[in-house]
Amino acid sequence: MYEQIAKNKRASLELLANVVALWLLLGLLIGLAITQTVEGGLALLCVFGALAVVGGLLAYYRGASLVLRVSHAREAGHDEEPQLWNVVEELSLAAGVPMPRVFIIDDLSPNAFATGRDPAHSAIAVTSGLLHRMDREELQGVIAHELAHIRNYDVRFATLVGVLIGMIALTSDYFVRSTLFRSAGWRARNLVGVLLLAVALALAAIAPLSAHLVQLAISRRREYLADASAVEITRDPLGLARALEKIDGDPRPVAVTNRATAHLYIANPVKRTSGDGLFDTHPPIAKRIAVLRAMARVDVQRVDAASESPAAALH
Repeated sequence: MYEQIAKNKRASLELLANVVALWLLLGLLIGLAITQTVEGGLALLCVFGALAVVGGLLAYYRGASLVLRVSHAREAGHDEEPQLWNVVEELSLAAGVPMPRVFIIDDLSPNAFATGRDPAHSAIAVTSGLLHRMDREELQGVIAHELAHIRNYDVRFATLVGVLIGMIALTSDYFVRSTLFRSAGWRARNLVGVLLLAVALALAAIAPLSAHLVQLAISRRREYLADASAVEITRDPLGLARALEKIDGDPRPVAVTNRATAHLYIANPVKRTSGDGLFDTHPPIAKRIAVLRAMARVDVQRVDAASESPAAALH
């Protein structure tokens, strides 16, 4: 379990570094192509870095409320959903995080997501379908998964990546279509200038797709990490495994979701896929369940070994 957590953290940070590097490289090459000078390229690189900071701050403070609003989530009190409240409260203590606000999405499809910039400003939203379908152990598995996203700062991580990818897409499109591109073409009067312009144009064309693929890869990695962290919280991999089986068995999409928020859910709310494709927001549920069941087998083997060791010592 701990090996799985460490592996996924390293992979996610590497993917984030790739997105940041792609954004800064795009700024450098566009600056070089437009100004035909190293100073101009470095200046635009600095501008791109500043834009990333500003965009990240805006998403940091406003992202959670926007996600809840577009998801039609309503806040629920203890009297309305006492079992859900009790589960969130007890697992928050086990996870060592403040209890998040609790929201309900009136939708029959079983699903859930977490949002918020940090554990002190977080929220968990579950669909009414999830509450109706899950027993207490399965609900604990789902809530622990979402608390793991909060504790691991996954939502902040995903928000930062999303902002960078949106900026890459907008900037690339602007460079290709705008008069800046035509102006740069007029200035490319030598071979070096033509090559810089060609490289900048090629990167601007492929950068949005490349960045989007990285975003999806990050999303898939963070789901594996949240599953492993949920087991750390509940010590019950089978509860989450059964919950994922029930979610996977319901083909209905979450009606209020869209592709911009789909990566936040515990399972893809837009389209259920069984393949491990590059364009999938989530890893295959069958693989996640297999990993969880493998964790359960390892735990059983450790318990058996511990129970046999005193007897072995007597011999």
